[in-house]
Amino acid sequence: MNAPFEPFAASDLALLNDWQRDFPLTDRPFDTIGAQYGASGAEVQARYRTLMQGGALSRIGGIFGVGAGGSAMLCALAAPASELDHVAQKVNAFDYVNHNYARQHHWNLWFVVTAPSAAERDACVDQIEALTGLRALRLPMKRAFRIDLGFDLQTGQCQGAIHRRCQPIAPADHPLAAAMEAGLPLIDRPYAHWAAQSGRSEADVQHRIQQWLNDGTLRRFGVVVRHHELGVTANAMTVFNVPDDDLQTHGQAVAQQAGITLCYARQRDTGWPYNLYCMVHGRTEAETRAHIEQARQATGLTAFDHAVLFSTQRFKQTGGKYFRASAPASVPVGLAEAA
Repeated sequence: MNAPFEPFAASDLALLNDWQRDFPLTDRPFDTIGAQYGASGAEVQARYRTLMQGGALSRIGGIFGVGAGGSAMLCALAAPASELDHVAQKVNAFDYVNHNYARQHHWNLWFVVTAPSAAERDACVDQIEALTGLRALRLPMKRAFRIDLGFDLQTGQCQGAIHRRCQPIAPADHPLAAAMEAGLPLIDRPYAHWAAQSGRSEADVQHRIQQWLNDGTLRRFGVVVRHHELGVTANAMTVFNVPDDDLQTHGQAVAQQAGITLCYARQRDTGWPYNLYCMVHGRTEAETRAHIEQARQATGLTAFDHAVLFSTQRFKQTGGKYFRASAPASVPVGLAEAA
């Protein structure tokens, strides 16, 4: 077994690692967690606050399954190398952009747009194209084969689940879903706060979260970490050009392989022939490449054209906005004038 990532203390690793799922649905969840470690709820809140300020903790909240609501799309731009940072800042200005990474490829800037509807999603991409003067690859997901349920910080292994599509969340529940996207407040009775925000009782909030976990609406509920800050610094998107008739067979096979964090089928686009995607995270590039090659050999994917796109810079990483309205794009004056 690999040693825990440094420089985090064992107590901090436990607070992050142990509660990525099965976060307590009690009136005072931080007291419940503290009781496991001989600490008070206030001490637990303080540690989570410090971890959030340091970047290791993104939020505490829900990760929704595909189909729960809203619409997401992976996009890419081929930015001139000398302008990459400048273009990335323009893309970051859009509230619906929740991930934005530089990757090793001609198509070198990859971002995800999540919005309450496909129309709002597409309008956001239209605006990005207009602002940057660059055509975007538009790669909507057709099917998910594997969805990550957390990343074990002790072993460095992902803990995922084979995908099952969920039913859409009822409009009456959207305020609670939006609160879960934003994150659990670090206060004594956070579910009471969500209850007040969404016009329901504390007990009903807790019941609904458990119900969503049981039926797959939520992939998981708990701590959402930022892997890079915790030592998982290698991040590779591997793409394959697989015959459409064989896509499901190969997608299901690669989803079963060790080290595969995510596995999706996506629509092709002009200039981009690939339709099967898998994400692999690791502590080193060598470790990550080994997982990729093992998966290729084990599933017969060596016969197909593929590309491995390691990330070289993270420009933005936030939660998606499937249920929250977007703020207008806030483009700095200098960037807007340079468009």
